[in-house]
Amino acid sequence: MPTLENIELQKFYIGLQEDIKSQLVTDEEGNTPEQIFTEIALSYLSDGGETENYQVKYDEKVSKRGIEHKINAYALSENYETLDLFVAIHNGTSDIANVSKQDADKNIDRLVKFFRNAVYKDYINEIEESSQIFDFAHTLANAPEIKEFLTRVNVFLLTDGIIKGDFKSSDKIAGYTVYYRIIDINYLYNISEKSHVPIEIDFIGSGIEIPCIAVNSHNTEYNSYLAIVPGTVLASLYEQYGSRLLEQNVRSFLQFTGKINKGIRKTIIDEPQMFLAYNNGIAATADEVKIIDLSDGRGKVLGTVSDLQIVNGGQTTASIYHTWKKDKADISNIYVQIKLSRVNDKSKFSEIVSRISEYANTQNKVSVSDLSSNKPFHIELEKLSRNIWATPTAGTSQQTTWFYERARGQYKNAALKYGFTKAKRNAFELRNPRGQVFTKEDLAKYINSYEEVFDRNKLVIGPFVVVRGNQKNYAQFINYYLDVKPDNVFFEDTIAKAILFRTAEKIYGIKPNAIGDMRYITVPYSIGWLGYHTNYKLDLYKIWKEQSLSEKLKTILYDLMVEIEKHIRENAPGALYGEWAKKEECWISVKENNFGVDLSGLKSDLESSDKKLKRRRISDDEIATADFDSQLARITSVHHKIWMDIEKWGRETGELTSYLSDMAGTISGRIRNKRKLSESEFQFAKKILDFTIEKAPEIFYKLDELEITENSTSEVPELTLEIIKQVVAWDKKNKVLKDYEFLFMRDVAEGRKTLSDRNKFIANLNLSKVKRHGF
Repeated sequence: MPTLENIELQKFYIGLQEDIKSQLVTDEEGNTPEQIFTEIALSYLSDGGETENYQVKYDEKVSKRGIEHKINAYALSENYETLDLFVAIHNGTSDIANVSKQDADKNIDRLVKFFRNAVYKDYINEIEESSQIFDFAHTLANAPEIKEFLTRVNVFLLTDGIIKGDFKSSDKIAGYTVYYRIIDINYLYNISEKSHVPIEIDFIGSGIEIPCIAVNSHNTEYNSYLAIVPGTVLASLYEQYGSRLLEQNVRSFLQFTGKINKGIRKTIIDEPQMFLAYNNGIAATADEVKIIDLSDGRGKVLGTVSDLQIVNGGQTTASIYHTWKKDKADISNIYVQIKLSRVNDKSKFSEIVSRISEYANTQNKVSVSDLSSNKPFHIELEKLSRNIWATPTAGTSQQTTWFYERARGQYKNAALKYGFTKAKRNAFELRNPRGQVFTKEDLAKYINSYEEVFDRNKLVIGPFVVVRGNQKNYAQFINYYLDVKPDNVFFEDTIAKAILFRTAEKIYGIKPNAIGDMRYITVPYSIGWLGYHTNYKLDLYKIWKEQSLSEKLKTILYDLMVEIEKHIRENAPGALYGEWAKKEECWISVKENNFGVDLSGLKSDLESSDKKLKRRRISDDEIATADFDSQLARITSVHHKIWMDIEKWGRETGELTSYLSDMAGTISGRIRNKRKLSESEFQFAKKILDFTIEKAPEIFYKLDELEITENSTSEVPELTLEIIKQVVAWDKKNKVLKDYEFLFMRDVAEGRKTLSDRNKFIANLNLSKVKRHGF
């Protein structure tokens, strides 16, 4: 009788085949069922963090002896360290089929042969330029980064069948370590259910003894273990698993590059015996940990570890490996301490792991601000910042936004998305001035400076916390504010606090015309004192409406900062005013002193019952509508001819699916005919536009030159490679072309881009531009 697990597996299999058939019906690119299966399988692996940036590309070499090599897809990591190669066996039968070990071995051998011959340059002269893997084969053969950085090659066999039997786990091919992975229907089903299949490591079964002690505590949330891991073991784990060892939720925040830390490298080479003393070690988590008592009484060792994930210490691990591999360093005397935490309460797994990452002290510190960037609080605040307009400042008529940069680089990316033309960029910066951009760390600084927060009777937030630095201040901020649901009133008050803080910094001044050299201390302390002594009744709404402080408030701020700075300098024990300012006792000393500052003149700057207005709170629906209108304006501002170019590019390059290419054409027609976009078209338009801007920004050249090219392209002389080289040489001195325009011309001149019809068109735009400037 079939088990429930077998029934669920069969359901998954049938669903998979139906997906393949339905995609085959609508596919216009000539994909085979095998390639569609490959795409689906890789989407599961990518979601599970087992590969990234994969490319579904098919190639096979057939001779009289049969199929010599075959590849269905590949993925090369951004830092060139990891190469994933994929070959597929798709059966497509009504029931799950078994795949023989012989068929599995044969397909793996074909994929390995492709890799070996590509690396040795045996294929690059044979592969047609039209082949889907032409560029990839040349990269393997000629890219210096491959020779310098490639560490591991993972060979995957993908199949919708079931494979049984033992397969070799690794090999040496063309001088590279190759690991073999079997991804059959069971594995795909598991990863679809669990989001990722855990790494299982059997230390004791591999003959590796890692001394370990369990920390005895009655903690129900987690168990802790302390172990000492030999550098050779850590290097071996890294060689096999690489970035798969890094916890998925924080991998991007660790900025894991696999590069060598110079300090760690120096210690390994010059003082390996001191590594354990110098290095802060590794913080890791696991789903299951088994400890073994050695029978000879030598103590406890790690037995098996399920789902080992390094949450801090990725750089240490990579540096040990690369120093051993590249410098041929002896790492036999290298030992690393590891704090291993087993999270018992699975519902709190992500929260606890994030906290471990935040507070673990490592060479490669994690930015706690990044760890919380996707919390609802930040997302809502971002929406508000894009849709609430500030009153024009004196002398201008332009309304502006205060741009909340929830994640690094958002302002730059938003500017790119807004438009590529100079007029568009200028318009964006007028609406979103750089001086009004603020980050999560800034947000915490403005709010934590202004008002105290108590947890029961303990003071947990105040200026003394701000002085401790962005990370510590932000870590405290997220403990007490992330449950707040921001609305327009919260946002406007926050910007008022930002204006208060930034104005105080300007009033304090910059050397040599500054109050002193303690601005980072004096400003938050003065704002905190002002909030405390006005009973937090400053009229923040007035500051928001006027986008500035009154002259009276500025004068009081200046006088206050002079007195507070003097007080801290004179009262800090041992003149360590910086350290004292980080302590609560310093803040108590400051806030209990009135410094002779007369606040009576601030009546017009304080809230009062007779002038306090009932502020209207904007509903979520109104914010959503404003956000929709803003996005729609961006979409429709792209000329319908550009949307046609996007459709053409998507089809020719395969960067867009057939469906998305069709959608780009549909959107073009809607914009051309001034027809309303449907909800689904609107959502797809955002996705297509963002993706195209990232992948093919040159498409948007026509935004700048559309009218000119329609009227004057015929006046441009026949373009040649020699003319392009002359343009490059001329523009090096005259710098008329924008950076991306110049780089495009240089790539064509140096042969990195071919002079295709499309590239000729773009190059002609650049030629027209330099001719107008005297070329």
